[in-house]
Amino acid sequence: MRRLTRHAMAGGAAAMLAAGTLAGCATTAPTAQAALAGSGSVPKLQVVAAENFWGSIAAQLGGSHVTETSIITNPDTDPHSYEATAADARTIAAAQIFIENGIGYDTSWAPKLVAANPNSARTVLTVGDVVGLKDGDNPHQWYSHASVYKVIDAITAAYKKADPGDAAYFDTQRAAFENQTLAQYNQLESQIKAKYAGTPIGASESIVSPLADTLGLDMLTPYSFLKDISEGNDPTAADKTLIDQQITSKAIKVYVYNTQNSTPDIAAQVAEAKAEGIPVTTVTETLAPASDTFEQWQVAELQSLRTALAQATGK
Repeated sequence: MRRLTRHAMAGGAAAMLAAGTLAGCATTAPTAQAALAGSGSVPKLQVVAAENFWGSIAAQLGGSHVTETSIITNPDTDPHSYEATAADARTIAAAQIFIENGIGYDTSWAPKLVAANPNSARTVLTVGDVVGLKDGDNPHQWYSHASVYKVIDAITAAYKKADPGDAAYFDTQRAAFENQTLAQYNQLESQIKAKYAGTPIGASESIVSPLADTLGLDMLTPYSFLKDISEGNDPTAADKTLIDQQITSKAIKVYVYNTQNSTPDIAAQVAEAKAEGIPVTTVTETLAPASDTFEQWQVAELQSLRTALAQATGK
């Protein structure tokens, strides 16, 4: 798998880089906390997320009690093939809580940076472990409603463990985030599922599968094709032929594609869908624009998908 091979190469380089640059980093976070404590200020938990979609959630759950930094924030960066830097290594070294996706998504570099500077006091939260998935399973769990809520619980628990004196604050933050901040996100998902469940759709890659499952949409694109595109492999001729037939026969009502991972095959499918009058809508792999919060990003995509479904079905 081409992309995973690049992962391995990038991860090896990252581990070597980290090992060579972290010798003096182990005391960064405690020293900063000691200085704050000496000044009478309450130190904030230092939280680092490998990707900004989890980082946005972590920052909002932590509120004024955490300082959050995300490693991957550029919408043009492919997290699958990301090459970590010395600055990333130092950032993770200073973290009290580190959130990585796992499930083969960032496992070529993130765990290596953690291992390069071991710290028994650091909590490492791996989303794959939280939701019970392993390498080879679909890593794009930020598009799964159920998984997002499991991660919310896990982050809150990590905060309470690291700062038990402020447990009530973190519980309040979680309740406000779930019931108020995510209100429109939850409402849109419920509305789309109630109105459009069972609608057949096509997609460019496996990032759309957890979303389709959440909304009850019928994903007709073969999962083998979705997984191949996501992992940077060449899809089979049989899968491409089947998708062409689904588009030309209008078996799918909407086509959804990831604009951050568009191959010539995907560009051809998008063009073909538009030529057939099939509404096309998009998703992205990371926050786009990068200044958006998790909920702003998701709401915009859900609204666009709802519009496409309404256009396609007349409902």
